[in-house]
Amino acid sequence: MSRYRAIAMGCSAGGLTALQRVLPMLDARLRVPVLVCCHTASTDVSLLVELLGRTSSLPVTEARERTPAAPGVVHVAPSGYHLLVEEDFRFSLSVDARVSFARPSIDVLFEAAAEAWRAGLIAVLMTGANADGANGLATVRRAGGFAIVQDPGDAESDTMPLAGLQVAGADACAPLSSIPAILNELCLP
Repeated sequence: MSRYRAIAMGCSAGGLTALQRVLPMLDARLRVPVLVCCHTASTDVSLLVELLGRTSSLPVTEARERTPAAPGVVHVAPSGYHLLVEEDFRFSLSVDARVSFARPSIDVLFEAAAEAWRAGLIAVLMTGANADGANGLATVRRAGGFAIVQDPGDAESDTMPLAGLQVAGADACAPLSSIPAILNELCLP
């Protein structure tokens, strides 16, 4: 059995395309929750959930207050709320101040998930036009988790992966096409 018990993904500019390339290639047998924070200008994340659900190998749903992080399900952070994970692996939502101009914030998700799953977390930082996620990725690595950063040369917007590498480094830096295989290898028994 894998030591990894959850995956958290963060992206911004170009994120929809990145997620549409990664999620369909995840093995449908994955038994870990996948938490996604994608900056969007929308006030409703339901369209993102619908678009991702059309091609994802795993079911996609909007994360809701007090629902558990279900294994084998992609949980998308709702618009306008930070997505947190409690000690019992249930979600809580926060309207605390924006972090790196964003709510939901990747930093907040990565930090909360690292506190919940410690060394059992894999964090994936992909394309984006700001530095959100870099500090959270450092928290994941300090907790013993595994950090994957999209190769900046492969990203639609390289600011976020470059910041992640500069602030936190990575256990793996790879193009989008290779990230699903890394996740499958780490998470499947």
